Amino acid sequence: MTNTDAIVVNKVKESKITTTDFDNLTFGKTFTDHMLECTWRDGKWETVEIKPYGPIQVEPSCKVFHYGQAIFEGMKAFKDAEGDVFLFRPEDNWNRFNESAKRLAMPEVPKEIFIAGLKELVHLDKEWVRYGEGLSLYLRPFMISSENGVAAAPATEYKFMIIMSPAFAYYKGDVRVIIASEFSRAADGGVGYAKAAGNYAASFYPNNLALEEGYQQIIWTDAASHEYLEEAGTMNIFVRIGDTLLTAPNNDRILNGVTRRSVMQMATDHGITVEERRVSVKELRDAANEGTLKEIFGSGTAAVIVPIKGFKHKDFVHELPVLDNSYATTLMGALKDIQYNRSEDKHGWRVKV
Repeated sequence: MTNTDAIVVNKVKESKITTTDFDNLTFGKTFTDHMLECTWRDGKWETVEIKPYGPIQVEPSCKVFHYGQAIFEGMKAFKDAEGDVFLFRPEDNWNRFNESAKRLAMPEVPKEIFIAGLKELVHLDKEWVRYGEGLSLYLRPFMISSENGVAAAPATEYKFMIIMSPAFAYYKGDVRVIIASEFSRAADGGVGYAKAAGNYAASFYPNNLALEEGYQQIIWTDAASHEYLEEAGTMNIFVRIGDTLLTAPNNDRILNGVTRRSVMQMATDHGITVEERRVSVKELRDAANEGTLKEIFGSGTAAVIVPIKGFKHKDFVHELPVLDNSYATTLMGALKDIQYNRSEDKHGWRVKV
């Protein structure tokens, strides 16, 4: 049920945009003037409010702190050369958000709150969307349990919010990874496919160990055997062996990435053979030894596509070749051309704000 016939908008008195240094942004540290907030209480969604970005007041007994009912999405808005602003596949994020909500026993967010509210918020702060290669507005819809109390049960009150941050590229510099042989990101029957906050918290410790060894990220493997590749840090993973692009299939351990699906479609559009199947560490190492391993890259909203320069698995270390016309570069360019409205969008992914 919903009680959102209109969105209440309370604008800031003075924008922060004039004092924001867009040339020296740190990813996820600077936020726009406004945010969206809507509360689920007594079995229904209340009025959607857009208001100045700022702190929210919660009590120490707020259930999100004790039982971790917290989910989020990562999205972007882009500006084209004419000054128009576009979202990229927002309904896919809305659908995935609600899949995450169901898995964590949280209420689903109606389309008129998620999509309509997002459009209204982006339109209000559209001057924060800068035009230029690599520039975007990162959008973070999220929901937390906001009921007070420490009884171990699903909450009876939830808060859905959207905050926005102007962004450059997420990863900078070379990225090398360790292939996990001990720690796991997710297990069968768990919440790996959901964008649950706890999934990311659990990855920080093993990632810190990788950083201590001089590696920037981890390629996660299956929890049962550690024999098959699953994700690359916070991204989906792609491997090019010969001229074939391989990616792990969706399951309840792997996030159903919007960028991943877009990359797969772009590859098909460019005549690249794509196989969605399990890729073993042994297959990867054998291809490296045989010289047929051409590329590894991750895909995700924040980073789009990140080429991986090298990897380590136990005592095996390998550097990827430098290619003049890599799949990563080709697919990144094709995807950005759609996002920035520089090419035809035959798949209907762009949504004008």
